[in-house]
Amino acid sequence: MYLLAITSSKDTAISFGFLSPFLLFFGVFLIFPIFYSFYLSFFGSPTDYSLANLDFVGLSNYFRIASDMQFWWSLGVTALYGLMSIPLGIGASLALALLLDNKLFGKSFFRSAFFLPNVLDMLVVGVIWTLIYAPKFGALAQITTWLFSEDNFFNTTGLLGSPMTALFAVVIAMVLKGAGFGMVLFLAALQNIPEAVYEAADIDGATEWQKFKHITVPLLRPIITFMVITGVIGSLNAFTEIYAMTSGGPQVVIAGETVGSTSVAGYYLFKQFDAGNYGYAAAISYMLLIITLGITWLQQRFLNRENGKEARK
Repeated sequence: MYLLAITSSKDTAISFGFLSPFLLFFGVFLIFPIFYSFYLSFFGSPTDYSLANLDFVGLSNYFRIASDMQFWWSLGVTALYGLMSIPLGIGASLALALLLDNKLFGKSFFRSAFFLPNVLDMLVVGVIWTLIYAPKFGALAQITTWLFSEDNFFNTTGLLGSPMTALFAVVIAMVLKGAGFGMVLFLAALQNIPEAVYEAADIDGATEWQKFKHITVPLLRPIITFMVITGVIGSLNAFTEIYAMTSGGPQVVIAGETVGSTSVAGYYLFKQFDAGNYGYAAAISYMLLIITLGITWLQQRFLNRENGKEARK
């Protein structure tokens, strides 16, 4: 027993030795910033862009959030961004998976081609789509000018230049970027569905739509759940695409205040940090964390309830 204890302790020490570089990196760059940002949220904004001279303000930053119209506007824009991007992303991914799950010629090439944008940097993709959407010289403007005339919306204003279309244009770009990842997830799930299930449905006279509705979709529910949860988190953390494509604009006036039509919560957080409002930015980040955890918890409760109903059936 004594020898086993010594051996076990030695193995544990060796394991921690191998893990120490990761644990050090994890502690310094992930754990410490989490606690430090919480500590920072109780301090005011410095006058010299320095963290050395901060005044303790208690919960003032959190109370300030409650009356900050810009923050609540950005939260509303974030909700709209998620309501558009999540269903479209799931729909595009599922459509690609269903198309490429068949015996299509060159399907391996198409799978790689559709997945490729997912590995590109978000900033690069944003810049590329900005050039595509650009009026006058953008690819979309050139195509619409050739099809119609020079006096068209895409050539004069552009999708990113109008408050009515800018957010939707960003959503389309991000859906096309991420559809390849969802396609791979759905493909893996589709190929794990037993063929006998569909054969039994054929014997019962089920149509293609009935098989899709009552067999395919229920068996794909775990993937759909995963994509919804990650989509909500991604919407609340959205920043790079907005920074690259619109910088929060175009501007609109709401209730006497000028706000950005694409200023999502992540971009508003960046603006506060960039302005030197470190304490307020930290408080906003924790508010977004609380909202994210709350939405995720509600989703899990709802999905567990739905799964329970399905099991009882």
